Amino acid sequence: MAGKYDHLFVTEMKSCDEDMVYEGEETSEENLPNIGQGFAMMRSKDVPESRIYMTHVWINENDTRQTWVHEHVHDYDEILSWRGNDRDNPHDLGGEIFMTIEGEEHRITTTGSVYIPAGTKHCPLGFGRIERPFTFSALMLDGDYTGRRS
Repeated sequence: MAGKYDHLFVTEMKSCDEDMVYEGEETSEENLPNIGQGFAMMRSKDVPESRIYMTHVWINENDTRQTWVHEHVHDYDEILSWRGNDRDNPHDLGGEIFMTIEGEEHRITTTGSVYIPAGTKHCPLGFGRIERPFTFSALMLDGDYTGRRS
């Protein structure tokens, strides 16, 4: 018997790579070899009632600085988060993220997150040396992933 709320569950994550096309440019950086496939954890495309869009991707080892996402802006709030995978030291990311918000670059080496208010220019975002894989997620306070290049 099907449950009343079965339709609210995502039990098979689908690729969200095609949703993100406006963030990349026609460069070889779009398909970085150490970036895993992006998966939609929640979005209105899969759960029509959802007003949240959430992604998940593994970031794997790398030795060189690389840009992943180019500068853009959204009409909704967004939270980006990254989590190291060392259960004995969960604060250690195992790598380096760089991210620019309104022209100010930040270097991140610990597990954490950032809140990006609607209308805030953010990125480029990328990675320096990555010694051990970690996860990266984006949570948008909108059911569809939309935006515009800044």
